[in-house]
Amino acid sequence: MKQPCEVSDKLFELYHRVHRLINETMTEEGVSLARSKFLCFLSKLGPCRSTDIADALNFAPRTVTEAIDGLERDKLVLRRPDPVDRRAKIVSITDVGRVVLEAAEHPRKQLIDEIFSVLDDEQLDQLQDIASRLVAKVDDIRLRRDSAGEKIAAE
Repeated sequence: MKQPCEVSDKLFELYHRVHRLINETMTEEGVSLARSKFLCFLSKLGPCRSTDIADALNFAPRTVTEAIDGLERDKLVLRRPDPVDRRAKIVSITDVGRVVLEAAEHPRKQLIDEIFSVLDDEQLDQLQDIASRLVAKVDDIRLRRDSAGEKIAAE
């Protein structure tokens, strides 16, 4: 019988291999996986401030600023002054950014379909259920830890 650590190690290995392969595939199409996250966020939610992006993607503000600098240099996003707060900038995806994102998204989906093609529908359902249960457990553990930390801080 496999031990949880062995299974966990295999899941980490799978994640890293898939991540690397998808990143390589998307980069060949013009946008890395990391850059596509920014473009996808802006495409779905529309123009917003970099602080909103940092909060939503759980990145450090400096990381977001550097990424936006590169995306803007490549004409994939545009910064404009925030009409409400003149110190802030509103970031939006450009038409070029949309084209690049769409071009990279198609091969990503094809690759994922190919990887998961080794599983039948029942196995996919089982994997989805298992992954959902593990995510819920991680969230539960984090919530308990956060609550315990708040209790200690209050004392």
